[in-house]
Amino acid sequence: MSEDFYDVLGVSSDASTEEIKQAYREKATEYHPDVSDDPNAEEKFKKIQKAKQVLTDEEKRQAYDRMGHNRYEQAEKHGFDAGDRTGAGGMGGDPFGGMGGGGMGGGLGDIFEQVFGGGGGRGRRQRSGRDLRTELEIDLEEAFTGVEKQFTIERPESCEACHGEGHPPDADAQTCPECRGRGQKRQVQQTPLGRVQQTTTCRRCEGEGTLYSETCSECRGEGYVRNEATLTVEVPAGIQDDQTLRMEREGAPSPDGGPNGDLLIDISIREHEEFEREGDDLRYRLPISFPQATFGDTAEVPTLDGMAEFDIPAGTQSGETFRLEGKGMPRLRGRGTGDLYVQVQIVTPESLNEEQREALEAFAEAGGDEIEVKDGFFEKIKRAF
Repeated sequence: MSEDFYDVLGVSSDASTEEIKQAYREKATEYHPDVSDDPNAEEKFKKIQKAKQVLTDEEKRQAYDRMGHNRYEQAEKHGFDAGDRTGAGGMGGDPFGGMGGGGMGGGLGDIFEQVFGGGGGRGRRQRSGRDLRTELEIDLEEAFTGVEKQFTIERPESCEACHGEGHPPDADAQTCPECRGRGQKRQVQQTPLGRVQQTTTCRRCEGEGTLYSETCSECRGEGYVRNEATLTVEVPAGIQDDQTLRMEREGAPSPDGGPNGDLLIDISIREHEEFEREGDDLRYRLPISFPQATFGDTAEVPTLDGMAEFDIPAGTQSGETFRLEGKGMPRLRGRGTGDLYVQVQIVTPESLNEEQREALEAFAEAGGDEIEVKDGFFEKIKRAF
């Protein structure tokens, strides 16, 4: 994936905000670390997030288009100080159109906070927990009617012993001496781009701003434990194989007290003994006899909603397909029903009684065919079937 934000999302430089958001959703779904098999999925996912954050913010996008990718990245890396508005390397004026407001605040600080999860300490934004993924297998009949399914999943949950804090409630707390409770460390330096300020998460307190005398023995300071949870999901009628359901807030807990992530459920539909599914349509093979194909008949076929009748016209050929409208799968969100396609196959009998044999001999001779009896059967008639 290219470093350029537009290339990262696969959009043109004049794409609308909605087009950018749509491209982000598609790319994020493809490269989310929880679902992608790509060995570089996590790195690509971060680039996708970063591109979306910049290109959907009008001021940041204007700055990005004006400066170009490399200069923008370099400026972001060092962090602009709002006190230096004399040009940042000769560009003239505030290169972010007045987005700054005291170092990293309000402008580039928002980028770091939104893309990389914030620097911690007081005033930081709470991140959602990770989305989790599981699979659920259902029958074709359940996909036809819709079903309420119960399933069990092992997932991280907030530790009850410490309420997700990672330390006992009565643990002694002290302000981190490294960052003085801010959760961040700032360093101001002079660079070719001007006076810049770099902000990083405090390693000692990991952005908390506070140190505790002991960690929770139940979760070992993680704030969560792995438990089995039994959940129930509503599977809608008409769902197709490989489609995904989302259960909001049933994913992993947030690392800093924010909302849980979501649970994604990939639906798998078992193969059916009688029906083949093609989208919203079903296919069924119906064996019929030679007389039924010759003279026509009314036949019954199974559907997922009971038996149905249809007429076999006289002179039907083996392999012909008939459409039974509205006898297929329901479409999602109640937008009608697919069809059932019945393919007839003329079955050749493997043995005949004397009366059947004489009738077939007469039929063949009337058509001018010569009959060769071999192994007790009429090979030419069999081939004709």
